[in-house]
Amino acid sequence: MSDFVKIHPQDNVAVALHEIPAGTVFADITAKETIPQGHKMALSPLMESANVIKYGFPIGHATTTIQPGDWVHTHNMTTNLSDTIQYSYQPQIFPIASVPAQTFQGYRRKDGKAGIRNEIWILPTVGCVNDVAKALVQQNQDLVSGSIDGLYAFPHPFGCSQTGADHAQTRKLLAALARHPNAGAVLVLGLGCENLTHEQFAAELGDFDPERIRFLTCQQVADEFAEGRSLLQQCAAFAGQFHREPIPVSELVVGMKCGGSDGLSGITANPVVGRFSDMLVAQGGSTVLTEVPEMFGAEGFLLNRCINKPVFDKAVNMINGFKNYFIRHNEVVYDNPSPGNKQGGITTLEDKSCGCVQKGGSAPIVDVIDYGESVTAKGLNLLYGPGNDLVSSTALTAAGAHLILFTTGRGTPFGAPAPTMKIATNTPLAEKKSGWIDFNAGVAADGSRTLDACAHDLMEQVIAISSGKQTKNEEKGFREISIFKDGIVL
Repeated sequence: MSDFVKIHPQDNVAVALHEIPAGTVFADITAKETIPQGHKMALSPLMESANVIKYGFPIGHATTTIQPGDWVHTHNMTTNLSDTIQYSYQPQIFPIASVPAQTFQGYRRKDGKAGIRNEIWILPTVGCVNDVAKALVQQNQDLVSGSIDGLYAFPHPFGCSQTGADHAQTRKLLAALARHPNAGAVLVLGLGCENLTHEQFAAELGDFDPERIRFLTCQQVADEFAEGRSLLQQCAAFAGQFHREPIPVSELVVGMKCGGSDGLSGITANPVVGRFSDMLVAQGGSTVLTEVPEMFGAEGFLLNRCINKPVFDKAVNMINGFKNYFIRHNEVVYDNPSPGNKQGGITTLEDKSCGCVQKGGSAPIVDVIDYGESVTAKGLNLLYGPGNDLVSSTALTAAGAHLILFTTGRGTPFGAPAPTMKIATNTPLAEKKSGWIDFNAGVAADGSRTLDACAHDLMEQVIAISSGKQTKNEEKGFREISIFKDGIVL
């Protein structure tokens, strides 16, 4: 097993694959102190203000003189980043190797879309009925039978006391969830006096199947539980018509997300997901990359892969628009990474971002979609959304992701409405938190599997999950949503 990895030939730091004792030698450089797993060691002298290079890209600069063998982290380096930047389009489109076509066992919906689950979802239009939604789920579990995979509610605090863009955003997000093909049927649960009215929700949905989407307004009925039971029975009768059948992998939409990242995220799990993304795109499938603040500083890995100038312009507007969101709220644009990220070895936002965007592989970027919008283009898509795990995973689900690949160096138990597959960056995490982790990409650091081999293993696991195998969050019933908010609450 190797001690360090030098990711790119131009790098002047190497990353420790496990905790390295002082005195360990790598590339004729002796570690002067203990280097924690995922952290960086200098490979050459760095004068104050000199760039620290990782992934072949500057991830910040030295704040003091750094000698070969020194530990490089927050105590001796900082970010290079500032606010909005002007970008120029210099296309670099790389061909994707062909991949044999595969299938999964999914559900074919009446509108022609495919789903990987056949569930009944209860979507509250306002937080006031959250507990009613949860009680309806508890009281009606007997309806989960035959081909119905589950009955779930997704509480949230909004739908009322919001204004303007926030109110519209809540409405748009919930309607997008109602259209998700993993839901065989949906009960939209309202109170009756909230801002997000039945009529508004129906208008946001547009043309919908009234057999698939039912509405219950609690103030309009004497007993919301009896009426809810009746409507859920109708939902179950509708959803029960669907059964698994072979569907081409080209119809899969897979979201890509990372959380609790560490210094190995950009070396193991994220590059594995990137290779998987290229394989899925090569079969005609779609992947979605979000977390816009974690693209800051790594734009050079993404923007020139936009398939044309209009898509490039949309990507630039997305990135600078999110920076302006920070500035508008008088916040520091680069107030990142988190304390857990730093403990795991990530020093600056550039360091985090360059590792984060590895999930995007090398495929061309075919579209940029707004929060609450759905994927329509086959290939790699960018999605407007924050880095926050729950908010961005909800946005990925609303965009139509059948499942989410979630890489992590520290572990997390949560799940989105879509199956949320946790991918460990390191083997100790996978072994310690086996109840959370679905896939161990740490074997790429151990040397027992190559990145390409891991990507093929991951594709097989994705097909299995798409065909009905539950993720660890599904086994525990861990599912929730969080809606992006910008403005005031009345």
